[in-house]
Amino acid sequence: MGFNYGIAFLSAVLKQRGHETALINLNEKLGFPLDPGRIRNEIEAFQPDLIGFSIVTNQYNVARDVARTIREHVSVPLVAGGVHVTMDPQAVLADGLFDYACVGEGESALADLADALEKGEPTDAIPNIWKRSDGEVVANAVRPFEDLADLPIKDYELFDFQKLIDAKDGWVGLMTSRGCIFRCSYCFNHRMVETYSRETGLSTSELRYTRHHPVDHVISEIEHLLKNYSGIDVFIFDDDLFTFDREYVEEFCRRYRETTDVRFVVNGHVKVFDAEIAQLLKDAGCWMVKFGVESGSDRVRRDVMNRHMTNEEIAGAFEVARDAGLETSAFVMFGLPHETREDILDTIKLLARIVPDRIRWAIFFPYPHTKAFEIARDAGMIDFDKMERLSNFMDASCLDFGDEHNLFIEKLQKTFPWCVNAHMDSEAAEFYAGQVELVEGLSPGEFVHLEPHFRNADSMFSQQMSGLGRPHYTIKYNDFMAVLCQKTCNH
Repeated sequence: MGFNYGIAFLSAVLKQRGHETALINLNEKLGFPLDPGRIRNEIEAFQPDLIGFSIVTNQYNVARDVARTIREHVSVPLVAGGVHVTMDPQAVLADGLFDYACVGEGESALADLADALEKGEPTDAIPNIWKRSDGEVVANAVRPFEDLADLPIKDYELFDFQKLIDAKDGWVGLMTSRGCIFRCSYCFNHRMVETYSRETGLSTSELRYTRHHPVDHVISEIEHLLKNYSGIDVFIFDDDLFTFDREYVEEFCRRYRETTDVRFVVNGHVKVFDAEIAQLLKDAGCWMVKFGVESGSDRVRRDVMNRHMTNEEIAGAFEVARDAGLETSAFVMFGLPHETREDILDTIKLLARIVPDRIRWAIFFPYPHTKAFEIARDAGMIDFDKMERLSNFMDASCLDFGDEHNLFIEKLQKTFPWCVNAHMDSEAAEFYAGQVELVEGLSPGEFVHLEPHFRNADSMFSQQMSGLGRPHYTIKYNDFMAVLCQKTCNH
């Protein structure tokens, strides 16, 4: 459940060109489950001339099902975009369900496609747009990246935005930039840069992949949101890396402090984070900094993930944030190719050492055409049937490590905070170490039987530890996030 920045920009640019737009926001938590009949009724009521899909890999099967349903009743062209399409447009068009594929950033490209369709002009040579024609794929090169200063404000009215704010307990997402200066193997950024550099003939520095929206635009957008919507409690800046440009951070923090006292959250990176930036953020009203720790194993970070940082640098960044009075959140993942049980234990021990205020864990998913995908594929570790069935990267792994390690990954997904608790410098450690030992001793059948009860057990254990005043992590908000309870914790 979330706000889609890309769709909001696409709609704003289309409206700027004189087109009308509407959105079907499929999400059961927002009152629109996957209901083919309702989707068909919405489409028939709006009578569109073009239907677009924004797709990530884990939801591609759903997108195909919806496209098939639409094809049965509507003859207008379908265009697919988003990260999955950008990474594999040939395969998407080969499925025969979509007429067009948008590769890379789509604001100008989609507007050009809509203009051409409206005017009855050819659509064979639109940069960023691939076309399926007579069973053949027409591939076009990308255009330079969008100049973010030229984009209009996002189309919030396209969404039922107040409902979204309320559903997310007052958390509102924003982005001040696009792109990332790092090239992690499991992320699409490195392939985006390679594609754009190859097809535009521009060097990496000339591409300007990592760019900012002008501070004036960001502040105006914040003012617009505060004026038109209620209940905003936290702004969460979803930039891949908020802290990489010190001058921008300085200007933004000064302007933000002058605009509102609503607290905010940012993504940081341990390689570009220091005491000065931490204090700037704190003084401006920042509440929390989120860091991608990913693994506690230097070998896995270096050889598998292409993340070149040390455990000492990670620990130092968390200490700097804590000294400035900022709360911290750590992202980690496990189930990586060539990762051992000892590597995962290194991740657990590192978290127990740095003690972030929140931990969010995920299971590695091999996104097609990323370097990490190639590492897993070349090792023969991917179960492609299972990969196609997975709808997220939280519930299970599609890598096959063998029965013993596969079961270990399944158990870890359910009890990850217990493992961290067992290694913390806390009186709760001995208790949780006992629970971890019990879980590790469960047979596959016993684990399957007990699996639905782990969340309730976690809550019960946390109440017990809170009553004893023993610091520990407990699962909260969803099944893949834990918060640190120092003394008491609400359940």
